Amino acid sequence: MDSLNLESPPLIVAPAERPPRIWKFWGTALWGLFIFAGMFAGQLGVIGYFILRQGGPFDMATAVHVVSGGLTITLSVIMGLPAVLAAAWIAIRPTRTPFADYLGLRWTSWGNFLLGVIALAVLVGGWDMVSRALGREVTPGFMGDVLKSAQADGALWLLVIAFCIAAPMSEEILARGFLYRGWSESRLGVVGAIILSSAVWTAMHLQYDWFFFGEVFCIGLLLGYLRHRSGSTWLTIVIHGLNNFAATVQTFWLAGN
Repeated sequence: MDSLNLESPPLIVAPAERPPRIWKFWGTALWGLFIFAGMFAGQLGVIGYFILRQGGPFDMATAVHVVSGGLTITLSVIMGLPAVLAAAWIAIRPTRTPFADYLGLRWTSWGNFLLGVIALAVLVGGWDMVSRALGREVTPGFMGDVLKSAQADGALWLLVIAFCIAAPMSEEILARGFLYRGWSESRLGVVGAIILSSAVWTAMHLQYDWFFFGEVFCIGLLLGYLRHRSGSTWLTIVIHGLNNFAATVQTFWLAGN
């Protein structure tokens, strides 16, 4: 009869909340496809807008001209970022893990930053030396074409924002933020997650040939290692952005000589 005693009310036990979770291999792979699809949809929306602006009859030549335009590429890359953020938020929300924590969106030590800058300079410098030794272009040819087109459209500053800020954020949130996080806690482990996320990231750069594929993959391995060492996706975003900025400046300088 203690339950009827107002001086000692019954103990009410609240149901335990389910702990946060992390998507493992297949969950990460499927949601990763969803995030990539979101990025592609955001970019495709810009391309579709520019195609509709052309007016008149539509043919393949018109589509190629619009898609290869510097302003079109620039704005499509920029618009891919909010699409990635929205898709990643949808993917992470069921885990009940804070968005920033899941993706590793935290800063790290300046020592890790300095290590990343030095390692990137050595790696890219080595690939540049091999490229010159083989008589190849140091920068991909399409980058020069896009830069010239964006400059003609008066959108050079937008191009820098797209290549050096928007693209690194979109790609790192997907590859080193989402994919690495889930795969590193699956049976793949850290090494497998670094390799597989780098391979996926490399496959996103279909505009390159086999040589630059190799360079992108090696940069991806470095970024994956930095993600593991520091626990910070912000670090890989900044290092990625510095790499793209250096490549943009180098392309601009070579195009002017």
